[in-house]
Amino acid sequence: MKVIAFKRELQGSGASRRLRISGQTPGIVYGGAEAPVLISLDHNALYHALKKEVFHSSILELEIDGVSQQVLLRDFQVHAYKQLVLHADFQRVDAKQAIHVKVALHFINADVSPAVKLHGATISHVANEIEVSCLPGQLPEFINVDLSNIDVGHSLHVGDLVLPAGVTVVTHGANLTIATASVPAGHVAAEAEAEAAAAVEADKK
Repeated sequence: MKVIAFKRELQGSGASRRLRISGQTPGIVYGGAEAPVLISLDHNALYHALKKEVFHSSILELEIDGVSQQVLLRDFQVHAYKQLVLHADFQRVDAKQAIHVKVALHFINADVSPAVKLHGATISHVANEIEVSCLPGQLPEFINVDLSNIDVGHSLHVGDLVLPAGVTVVTHGANLTIATASVPAGHVAAEAEAEAAAAVEADKK
């Protein structure tokens, strides 16, 4: 994705306030061998870009006054109750150096899993994103979590994920739980009552 920005010279709360009034959002670009650069971005374009999942986990092409560089969105602040982006931070990336980025998880095939298909279970998503390490060119937009084989009482962990080439999960040694399958308490009670009623009927016969 391409992001257009402009250098800004003035800083401080007063300058930032004037930028926001004019429809701009203040930001900064840092990292690499270059010094940090203060920038401004079109607020509406940034606001809508932030709604897209890909904007948070992709290498972005940031153009500042006509010169492009590759960056990652590292942080942003929004107003407590207004639809207003207050600030955005971008980090330069080096194509030859590994990066650590949080990537969204997409859960697929839950409807064909034994847990759902045979037992009417509920599959809970324990995590919706994971931190990965890879070269910038290998960064996936998201990672699929295949639920087709999960059964009641079982869980899926980070170690069960099928990762793209060159991508590793940053877990700090823990095989974190990604999803679990369980039958709702009310459903279990209803099944038990049905079985008990069936047993009574069988005894009567």
